[in-house]
Amino acid sequence: MASFRLKFEQGLKARGIGVTNELSDSSDAVLVIAGTRFLPDLWRARRRGIRVVQRLDGINWVQRVRWTGARYHLRAEYGNVMLSLIRSQFADHVIYQSRFIRHWWQDWYGMARVPATVIINGVDLQAYTPEGPHERPIDRFRLLLLEGSLARGLNSGLFHAVSLAEKLSEKYPMEVMVAGNVDEATRQKLQSKVPVKFLGVIPRGQIPALARSSHLMYCAEVNPPCPNSVIEALACGLPVVGFDSGSLKELVTQEAGRVVPYGGDPWKLETPDVSALALSAADVLMNQEQFRAAARKRAESAFGLEQMTDAYLKILLEN
Repeated sequence: MASFRLKFEQGLKARGIGVTNELSDSSDAVLVIAGTRFLPDLWRARRRGIRVVQRLDGINWVQRVRWTGARYHLRAEYGNVMLSLIRSQFADHVIYQSRFIRHWWQDWYGMARVPATVIINGVDLQAYTPEGPHERPIDRFRLLLLEGSLARGLNSGLFHAVSLAEKLSEKYPMEVMVAGNVDEATRQKLQSKVPVKFLGVIPRGQIPALARSSHLMYCAEVNPPCPNSVIEALACGLPVVGFDSGSLKELVTQEAGRVVPYGGDPWKLETPDVSALALSAADVLMNQEQFRAAARKRAESAFGLEQMTDAYLKILLEN
């Protein structure tokens, strides 16, 4: 959410449109990014005739499949209740970040009572670009994971990524670079013959150079709603590989990476078919220039920040 907010505000300010985080009578519209606990303020805005648009991410679900800790479980379920309440009682229009998210919400909570639109996330194509400094290794291939959190109950994708690197290492020298929060227990549990480097949570400004310094990105989230990290990687010319769950196939074309069948039930967090992904990922490693160019082309054609901002403004300022 923070990533989207920063990019969207950037797009609005470039158009001379004022942005505030506080509701006021002078507001033309309110964009609720997922949810908010300030429901009375939202209700007053609607009564004053201010348009309310809700941007929806995915639904919290992992806590229903595996133990994520009491705190995470309660926060996740509370979040679902609040998101659903705003969608059903407060929003004048709902924006889903992908077709997958729209289908998911409609399947679990029914059709929204108001109009709904799918708008894929965008990225600043001038900041996220293949051009610029990098430290891409020439003696090995680097597999990048770029996630907000791969800690505790959300860590399954990390183990799958390492398994993928191990499969690839049977033919190619590999290493895994992990950017994101990983708890110490997970790090200790992760044993691999392939070097794994943990960077922790990195500043946003370092992401383009890190993407340019890698050969592949693995989308570690299972059933990803619309991962900004994938869009940012493509914009930097970094091919993306992963399993066909969530919205990934909406984002990554076969020219810009490889998306293969999961080989199990992702909603049960079953082990995916890593061998099949390794076969496809090897093709990307052996044709880097072709895939890197296609990744950037994909971002330019579908994920520009200007395109996204225009689509949001059309809905926010609709009469």
